[in-house]
Amino acid sequence: MSNPETPQPPVTIAQIKNEAELFQALAIREVVFIEEQHVPEGIERDAEDAKAYHVLAFQGGHAIGTGRLVMLPEPPSGETGTWGQIGRMAVLKSHRKARVGAMLLTTLEDEARRRGVTGILLHSQLYALEFYKKQGYEPLGEVFKEAGIDHLEMRKKL
Repeated sequence: MSNPETPQPPVTIAQIKNEAELFQALAIREVVFIEEQHVPEGIERDAEDAKAYHVLAFQGGHAIGTGRLVMLPEPPSGETGTWGQIGRMAVLKSHRKARVGAMLLTTLEDEARRRGVTGILLHSQLYALEFYKKQGYEPLGEVFKEAGIDHLEMRKKL
C-alpha cells in the first residue's frame, strides 16, 4: 500500500485507440466482474464490444478503470429521441473511492452529448445506486437480475 501522504499521479481518461488497449479494458472487466462478482465469463463480453465507444482510466501509466457507451437502436419505452447506454463500468479495487468512476462516467456522457443523444440509460447494481443518483440518474421500474446480480434501470436526460 502506498503512503497516503505520497501524492498520487493524476488520473487521465482516454478513448481506447487499439486492440491492445481494448484487451486492457477487458482484463479490468474480467477482474471486477468475473473474479470479484462471479459473473459468468460467457456473458461478460458481448457483441456490443466491437462497436461500443470504450474508455480507459490511467494512473501512473497503468490502466485502472474502464467503461463503454453503446448507441441504442431505439429509445427506451416511453422515451423519444436518440439514446445511449453506458455500461461495463469497472474500476480496480485499489483505485475505488478516488472519483475514477465519476471521471469515467463524465467522459462517456460527454461523448454521448457529442453524438447528440437525448438521454442515457444504464443498469446499476444496487450498491452503486447512490453513486449514479449523485450523477443525476433516476431509478426506474423494478429490481431485476442481470448475471445473477440485482440491478435497477436508471435514466438521465441530457
